[in-house]
Amino acid sequence: MNKVTIYTDGAARGNPDGPGGYGAVLQFVDRNGTLHERELSQGYAKTTNNRMELMAVIAALEALTRPCVVELFSDSKYVVDAFNEHWIDRWIRTGWKKADKTPVLNVDLWQRLLAAKEKHDVTFRWVRGHAGNAVNERCDKLATAAADAVAQDV
Repeated sequence: MNKVTIYTDGAARGNPDGPGGYGAVLQFVDRNGTLHERELSQGYAKTTNNRMELMAVIAALEALTRPCVVELFSDSKYVVDAFNEHWIDRWIRTGWKKADKTPVLNVDLWQRLLAAKEKHDVTFRWVRGHAGNAVNERCDKLATAAADAVAQDV
């Protein structure tokens, strides 16, 4: 399986229900040692930061055309901890309820993310946002530019 590194970020202006966007950078080094990169971004008129964090991961995983070993970096503890702390397993077992018995938000996107990651071997890694990681900073620029472009159209 090919090894792909993915960085993702989401942004929302006027969270919740303001314009938002996501950005993702996919990296793959071929057998000749050449780095290939693909950038993804999209804006939405009314959204939340958490929805955009999820959409960045979903879009990146859905862009992969064959099963891959994926190292996915996100500055969203919401996304990373859902998998690394096994929240998602508990949510599924409890019918998408949190520990306090309230409904999990964004179930539609969590289910879409689960479907998108199903054929891949994904490791989620947290990266501190706005801390000098060049690829994470690029994702932030993609996400905010997408959010700002939609805000201008509204």
